[in-house]
Amino acid sequence: MSRPGPAKNRTRQDVQNGAFLIPFAETDKSLGTLGTSIVARLLAAAADITLILDAQGAIIDVSASTDTLSNPENWIGSKWSDTVTVESRVKIDELLKEARAGEAVRPRQVNHRVTGQPDLPVRYSVVSLGKAGRFAALGRELRPLAQLQQRLVEAQRSTESEFLRLRSAETRFRILFQTASEAVVMADANSLKTIDANPAAAALVEMTSGKMIGRAMGDIFDSETRSVIEPQLAALRSIGRIESLRVRLSNRRECWLSATLIRQDDMAQMLIRLTPLSDGAASGLPLSKLQMLRALENMPDAMILIDQHRCIMDANSAFLEMAQISSLAQAKNQAVERWLGSSGVDLNVLFANLREHGTMRNFSTLLRSDFGHAEDVEISGLCMQDGDSPRYALMVRSMARPVRANQGVGAEPSRNAEQLAELVGRVALKDLVRETTEITEKLCIEAALKLTGDNRAAAAQMLGLSRQSLYGKLRRYNIGDLSDADEDEASPE
Repeated sequence: MSRPGPAKNRTRQDVQNGAFLIPFAETDKSLGTLGTSIVARLLAAAADITLILDAQGAIIDVSASTDTLSNPENWIGSKWSDTVTVESRVKIDELLKEARAGEAVRPRQVNHRVTGQPDLPVRYSVVSLGKAGRFAALGRELRPLAQLQQRLVEAQRSTESEFLRLRSAETRFRILFQTASEAVVMADANSLKTIDANPAAAALVEMTSGKMIGRAMGDIFDSETRSVIEPQLAALRSIGRIESLRVRLSNRRECWLSATLIRQDDMAQMLIRLTPLSDGAASGLPLSKLQMLRALENMPDAMILIDQHRCIMDANSAFLEMAQISSLAQAKNQAVERWLGSSGVDLNVLFANLREHGTMRNFSTLLRSDFGHAEDVEISGLCMQDGDSPRYALMVRSMARPVRANQGVGAEPSRNAEQLAELVGRVALKDLVRETTEITEKLCIEAALKLTGDNRAAAAQMLGLSRQSLYGKLRRYNIGDLSDADEDEASPE
C-alpha cells in the first residue's frame, strides 16, 4: 500500500504579524466522519477552557480543567462578554466579528472575573462550527506565564535595589577611605601587591597613591624590615590578623603595622593600617601614653584584657608564651577559663571581688597551656567600669614554688615542724597526724572563706565538700557564727 504524498495546493491563512496557519490538506480523507462525542473530546483536549457559543455570543456549553475553574457550569446561559473584565469586552466583540465574517481569527488575551481570586488571563481563538451559526472558543490559560512574569519583575526590582544598596555602600566606603587620617593600604593576599592606598598612606611613605598601586608591599619598607615583614604578610592568609608589629618604612620612619585578612568570594585581600610611632595625634594619645602601652606589651609579666563576658580582648606576648599560644588571633574572643582557673569557682571569686572592690592582689590560681602544661600563678587585677559593661585587666605571674620553698627555711612552718618533732616519743603518731590534719583543714577552710567573701556555698564548692560537711567542720573548728538553720544543716540525719 502506497503512502499518499504531501498535498501541493495547500492555502496558507494569515494569522498574525506575518505568521501563517497551514491547514490540513484533505480533512475528508484524513479525519473521515467524526461523531459529536469525538469532536467534543478533541475540543476539550485542545484547550484549557473550551466555550461553545451561539450566534449572539451566549455560552451554550463549557469545558474546563479543574485547576483552571472550579465551577465552569455557572457560565452556561451567560453572554461571553459578561464573564470578562470591562477592558476585555472589546476583544470579545472583535473575536466574534472576525469569526462571523469567516476571516482568520487573531488570538487575543482576555481576563475572566473569578470571585475571591485574581483575574484569570486566557488567550482565546474562535472557530466557526458550520452552518448552525455556532462557534467554539478555545482558550489557553496564561496564569503560569503571568506568575512567571511577576517573579521576573520582582527579581528585577530586587536586583536593582541590591545594586543601589551596594553602590551606596561603596560610595560611603570610598569617602571614608579617602578622608581617613589613618594610613590604610589594600593589598592582594596572594601576590602581596598594593591594590589601593588612601592619601594618608601616600603622604606617610612620601609617594603618590597612583605610584603605590601595583607595587610590591615590601617596597615601602626598608631592607631590614622587608626581610621580616614579607613572611608575616604571607602567613596572614592562615592566621588572619597581625597586631601591632613595629616596622620601618623606606623613608626611615617607624610605624606600628596592623593587618586584617578580608575574604570575598574566591579572593583574599589584606587591609593594612600604619600608625607612626611619634604621631600622638593619629592615635589620640600623647607620646608618653604610647610608650606606656608599648612597655605593657613587651614587659615580662603576662597581661590580659578581658571583656564583660570573660572573653579575651587583647594579651601581650608574655601571656601567649605562658599559655603556649602561637598567635593572638587564637586567643581573641576565647573564654579566659580555657587557660586560667583550677575550677569555675576560683574565677567566679576573682571577678566578683574585682566588680565589688575594683582591684585584687595576689590571687592564687592555675594556668593551663594548650599542650597540657599547668603551673601555679598569682593574679593581680583591675576592673574598669564602662557603663554597664565592665572590662578587666589582669597581670599574671608565675608563683615560682622552688624559690618560695627556699625562702621558707627558718620561717613559721619550720618552727611548727620542730615543735612537732619534739613531741615524737611523747605523743602517739596517729595523734600527731590527726592534729596536723585538723590544723591543715582549718587553715584551708579559713582561706576558702576569705577568698569567697564568706560565701559558704562557694567555699564548699572550692574545697570539694558538700555544704553539710562544710557546716560540720565549721562547728567542729568553731569558725564563724552559725545560725540555727546552719546548725540544723550541719547536724547529721
